[in-house]
Amino acid sequence: MFSVGTTNEAVRVNWIEQTLRKIPAGARILDAGAGECQFRKFCGHLDYVSQDFAQYTGEGEVGLQTGSWDNSKLDIVSDITAIPVEGGSFDAVMCTEVLEHVPDPVAALKELNRVLKSSGYLLITAPFASLTHFAPYHFATGLSRFFYEHHLKEMGYEILDLKQNGNYFEFVAQEVRRVKRVAKEYTGTKLNLIDKIAIHGVLPLLQRLSRKDKKSQELLCYGVHVFARKK
Repeated sequence: MFSVGTTNEAVRVNWIEQTLRKIPAGARILDAGAGECQFRKFCGHLDYVSQDFAQYTGEGEVGLQTGSWDNSKLDIVSDITAIPVEGGSFDAVMCTEVLEHVPDPVAALKELNRVLKSSGYLLITAPFASLTHFAPYHFATGLSRFFYEHHLKEMGYEILDLKQNGNYFEFVAQEVRRVKRVAKEYTGTKLNLIDKIAIHGVLPLLQRLSRKDKKSQELLCYGVHVFARKK
C-alpha cells in the first residue's frame, strides 16, 4: 500500500537503462566492476566489454552478503585501477555501484578516464550512504554529488545529467523496513505484533512527507547517478 522506501533499485536500474540508450549504437563500452554483468542486457546496441577483479564470492559473515556470486561472464579480470588495455580504448565507460568497494575511488576514476576516448561517455552510479555490504570489499558508505562535481571537473568532463535517487524520507523508510531483519540478526529479537505495528505505522507519515519534499536529498538519499562526457 505504501511504496515509500522501496524504490531505490528500480529507479536506479531504470535510469541506467534510459541513459545507456543515449550512447550511440556501435560504441564500445566498458562495464567496469561489472560483477555478474546484470546490465549487459541493456547494451544490445553497443559493443559490450566487462571487467572486474573477480574476488568477491558472495560469502561472508559481516554486513549484507549475496550468498553466491558468478564471475564467469567477465571479459577482463583485473584491478579497476590497472585495466590492461591501451589508453582511449573505449567510447563509453559504465561503473555502477562500484566506487564504494574500491580502496581509492579517485584512482579508479583516473583509470576510467585513461581508458576512455576524448568525447567519450562516462556513466556512474554509487550510494550516497549505504550499509556494509560485500565485505570485506566495502571501503566507504558512499559518495556525494560534490565528489563527482569536483573530480570530473578537474578531469575535464561536462556533466550531462546528475540525479540524486530518493530523499531523506525515502531513505529513512528503507531502513525502517529493514529493522525486523537487523533486529533478528544483531539482537536475536523476534519482533512481536505491537513492534511490527509500531514500525510500519510510521510509513504513512514518511510517504506523506516524501511527497511534500522539496530538497531533502541534499541531506540524505539512496545514491547519485552521473552521466558525463569527456571533453
